[in-house]
Amino acid sequence: TTDVTGTVNLPSGTEMVMPGDNLKFEVELIAPIAMEDGLRFAIREGGRTVGAGVVSKIIE
Repeated sequence: TTDVTGTVNLPSGTEMVMPGDNLKFEVELIAPIAMEDGLRFAIREGGRTVGAGVVSKIIE
């Protein structure tokens, strides 16, 4: 388990994602970390989990 800050880049035309929605997006982390395709992750904001997903592709 690790905690790293990143920027979520939503696809153009997407302003908001609602509970139950599925979406592919890119995340740019501020620090490099070890990860691989298939890794599960959580997105947290203000101490609350606001999203979860699976890494589908690593872009360097």
